[in-house]
Amino acid sequence: MTAVQLHKDGAHKDGALSGKAKIAGVMGWPISHSRSPRLHGFWLWQYGIDGAYVPLAVAPERAEQAIRALPALGFRGCNVTVPLKEIAFRTVDRLDEAARRMGAVNTIVVAEDGALEGGNTDGFGFLENLRAEQPEWTAESGPATVVGAGGAARAVVVALLDAGTPEVRLVNRTRARAEELAADLAAVGLDGGVSVVDWLSRETALDGAALLVNTTTQGMTGQPALDLPLSALPVSAVVNDIVYVPLETPLLAEARARGNPVAGGVGMLLHQARPGFKAWFGVEPQVTAELTRFVLEG
Repeated sequence: MTAVQLHKDGAHKDGALSGKAKIAGVMGWPISHSRSPRLHGFWLWQYGIDGAYVPLAVAPERAEQAIRALPALGFRGCNVTVPLKEIAFRTVDRLDEAARRMGAVNTIVVAEDGALEGGNTDGFGFLENLRAEQPEWTAESGPATVVGAGGAARAVVVALLDAGTPEVRLVNRTRARAEELAADLAAVGLDGGVSVVDWLSRETALDGAALLVNTTTQGMTGQPALDLPLSALPVSAVVNDIVYVPLETPLLAEARARGNPVAGGVGMLLHQARPGFKAWFGVEPQVTAELTRFVLEG
């Protein structure tokens, strides 16, 4: 590892933190796979900030205690990843609107009064990545088809509806999970614009769509490709896969080959980190090609 790599991995430029260092981190179980320390470490190095961003391996049964301890430990806040997002949702003192609608917290900020403020930036990251990769796309362009019914799908659907997408077609292998997600969204005021499409009829959900989003792990390295023929999808529709290992999934390769504009998934990871970094370290960070390469190398 070179000196530059070491700095970007989280060390302060002069090799040491001061007593006034700003501290944040990422909490999850397990946490060794997370690329967030590498991502935030790059920004800390780039902007010369006296601070650190550390991985916090916290088992679910200790998560509430650990979250509550953040102010006492001097943390500015932290990110929260699986399987602790719902626990964080129940633990923080205040929720922003995005977190309330998504039922999960991925970003915690310790307020000046010591209160824990919970937010969810997954939807922000999704939209920012989509707009950066395909600036011609707008939420009002037409219906969106979303494959999957987990936490990522919830974030994507909420973001699309809030941005003005007129219709979201939700497709999942297990219809009951998609119906449960639709019902949860209705319970928080998003009771219009979501329709559940049976898996056996999934091709019909592509007819006339302006956007297709895969929120499942299908197509990830080691997983089978997403079983979704694209013949009914307009060639003008944007195809987005939130999977980023590999960078070009089978879905994206097929879409690109038939002429659809595509957007990969790594940008969602990078953009969702921006609001937390600004809140903790006081700088609005930028997503660059150098950052992307560095994060993917780790």
